[in-house]
Amino acid sequence: MGSDTYRELDVTGGTVQCLPEKREPVGYCRLCIHCREFRVKGTYVKSPSLAYCVKCRVTGEVDLSTVQAVRCADRQGEGFHSITSLIG
Repeated sequence: MGSDTYRELDVTGGTVQCLPEKREPVGYCRLCIHCREFRVKGTYVKSPSLAYCVKCRVTGEVDLSTVQAVRCADRQGEGFHSITSLIG
């Protein structure tokens, strides 16, 4: 799935519209299996949730107070799904 197929979720008041009926704190995104990137000051940075991805191995943190938008790979409408269930 290329970046052109991701959902772009704007951050408003520290939350994103994860599902049509549910807003989630942007902090959840950093632990979500669907989160791919954060837009910070117009630049996209990889999500810390990709730290356990064999291909990506992201190890950086993101200052969530500066996040403007989230690129989300959830196309099935599953919503927030924590990576902790995969690594724990």
